[in-house]
Amino acid sequence: MDAMEHAANSKLITWVLVPRDDPTSLDFMCSCETFRRRGLVQYRCSNERKSEIQEVVCYGIASVFTPLDKRGRGYASHMMRLLHWVLSGRGADYNLPEFPVEWGQPPLEVEQAGKGLFSVLYSDIGGKFYQKVGPGLVESEPLNLQASSGFTWLKYEDLGRLWAKDVELIKRSIADMPTSTGAGSTALVSFLPDEGVASLQIHRSILGYEDLVTMDVWGVERDPTNADQPTHAVWSVSTCSLPLTLIVIRLCATEETFFDLIQKIQEASRRHGIGKMEIWNLPGNLMNLATHWGGKTYERDEHLPAIKWYGKGDTADIKWVFNEKFCWC
Repeated sequence: MDAMEHAANSKLITWVLVPRDDPTSLDFMCSCETFRRRGLVQYRCSNERKSEIQEVVCYGIASVFTPLDKRGRGYASHMMRLLHWVLSGRGADYNLPEFPVEWGQPPLEVEQAGKGLFSVLYSDIGGKFYQKVGPGLVESEPLNLQASSGFTWLKYEDLGRLWAKDVELIKRSIADMPTSTGAGSTALVSFLPDEGVASLQIHRSILGYEDLVTMDVWGVERDPTNADQPTHAVWSVSTCSLPLTLIVIRLCATEETFFDLIQKIQEASRRHGIGKMEIWNLPGNLMNLATHWGGKTYERDEHLPAIKWYGKGDTADIKWVFNEKFCWC
């Protein structure tokens, strides 16, 4: 998958931690991957004013690995601390502290990396480890739902068109969010689903599991009646355990259209023999409706989202919006 759109042109980089005196060693201490992505930021001013939405560079961190014989020595922690210095932008618009003298020389700037305003990582080993190395956890509560006309099924080849529209929708949604949504926040930030970012989730569903995953549609869109109120959903399939789980990676609906949309998702799920579905970070107003219809909310103990802010201000003051499964890595 390294040649796919989400990773092409050096968007995907593999990093290893090696001794300073032996930088070409293959006996590395630990490793990870980063994905360079497009994101959005809107600064919230103290006088209730909102700045223009800006497109920024941001990163997803994945596949943190330490060989068995190297574990328990703090190597992964140190790699993560150093990595923030590689990913972050440099200069007055960023808030990197002085590089600790006891760490030696700071990492060199890398042409295909850097200039990042924030990065995220989904932890499978709990939240406390990554809190110690910079990122602060962002709460995430997925929804588990067990289980018309006017909708169109979306095949994989239809998703590029949808993502292009969704990018503009996310931009408009952030611009329209009331200042109170970001109360106490330095900025609102979000990833964007295009350029292969969201489609990666579908490729992960089917790669190596073609006989198990027979899905022929990967989304559904309500036929447009009001361009300002789009309704759509896109999903992937989790093959980590049986029975299979349909995971909604992106959902957009109003309180009026949510029920019909859920019915269409359940229809696709049943048609392909999948009896369980999951949604990450359903908006509060839709969460109440889902609970009323029998949905259950639970906290994950894996894939825990964490974020590190490199701009002015503190990570704790950043609000990550549209934190859905489409940007997981």
